[in-house]
Amino acid sequence: MASKDQSNFQDLLPLMADKLGGDGLIGELCNGFQLLMDSSKGVITFESLKKNSALLGLQDLCDNDLYSMLKEGDFDGDGALNQMEFCVLMFRLSPELMDQSQFLLEEALQQEEGFQDYDFSF
Repeated sequence: MASKDQSNFQDLLPLMADKLGGDGLIGELCNGFQLLMDSSKGVITFESLKKNSALLGLQDLCDNDLYSMLKEGDFDGDGALNQMEFCVLMFRLSPELMDQSQFLLEEALQQEEGFQDYDFSF
């Protein structure tokens, strides 16, 4: 997914996670989902994403970028993003947050009995 000026992208999710904590971050992602979704369908469609993306500062993305974003997050293949797919996509689009999540997962699992020798490299 390439935007016209990708070099200006600043990943703020890790900062939000630090400031808000896990529950607060998920709450904010859910608020973002609500802003982008088609309220009559309860999911984010291409049309709702295109119409509402400017609210989140994405007005410079072209139709191909929006379509790619939708397609990348659409795990069930229905052509739309439900709230879970949207939240997962936002995490996946944040390399630093993914690294932090992997570290926290490894740390938690290694505290559980039987996971000390498991290879967590992805």
